[in-house]
Amino acid sequence: MPKTFTVSHDFNDSRFDKWFKLNVLDIPQSLIQKIIRQNKVKVNKKKTKTSYRVQEGDTIVVYDISKIKPKKNISIIKYKPNKQEVEEYDDYIIENNENFIVINKPAGIPVQSGTKSFRNIIDVIKDTKYFENSKPFIVHRIDKDTSGILIVAKNREFAQLFTSLFRIRKIHKSYLALTYGQIKISKTLIDDLTIFDKGKKITQKAISHLKIIKSNKLYSYVELKPVTGRKHQLRKQLLNLGNPIIGDKKYFISNNKNLKIKNLMLHSYKVKFMIKNIRYNFKANYSENFGKFLSKNF
Repeated sequence: MPKTFTVSHDFNDSRFDKWFKLNVLDIPQSLIQKIIRQNKVKVNKKKTKTSYRVQEGDTIVVYDISKIKPKKNISIIKYKPNKQEVEEYDDYIIENNENFIVINKPAGIPVQSGTKSFRNIIDVIKDTKYFENSKPFIVHRIDKDTSGILIVAKNREFAQLFTSLFRIRKIHKSYLALTYGQIKISKTLIDDLTIFDKGKKITQKAISHLKIIKSNKLYSYVELKPVTGRKHQLRKQLLNLGNPIIGDKKYFISNNKNLKIKNLMLHSYKVKFMIKNIRYNFKANYSENFGKFLSKNF
């Protein structure tokens, strides 16, 4: 039997795949895409796509919901961390309460597994003491190569609350970055960034506030506060400025690549928000490599 849902105000303008995971079934992205291809879900009586932004009042019908599950011989959880790796993550926990945890994610590990990634944060923490009576809900993402603050909800209620706060830009994040070249003045970066969705070119407005902390003829140390949340936004904007982030192997100027830096020098170091009338403010220390570069060059 088909099951009908109506999108609530809390999810207005959220991506369809995120809405589906939080309201129907928490299943892999690939399975959601398969369901769409098989016409087992309709939005306002029309076929949809994972990137569609649901609107308050949308009517979503899911067909054969009882059959929407991974095959028994396919394991969703593929990565099995060893005991030592799990114990090491105790050092990365900034906050742990009954509703969410805050992690200082190391650079080089993705939040979730994907086609190019096997080892991931969620698989490492899901069986730890932090999730003994719950499961992790991803409420936002941070690039694999970026270090710093990652919030993971422990229940559906807080997952929905965080999703809503991110959507209306009430969660304020600050980043630290080390870039090539001298940036002389603090400024607001406004760019039209291009992405391609299934071959279709899409232009998105990106806004970030940049504040200089230190700067010399070779490098700059800056604080960044993104207003919008585009994919690779800060990395693209600094490249457009002519000051790409040190260690960025994707967005760089050719004559900068000769500096042999293993990690991307971009760190999500601060987040603040209010939820259920309680104010939270968290900070995450940057990595040893980040600190060494600072000490050596400034």
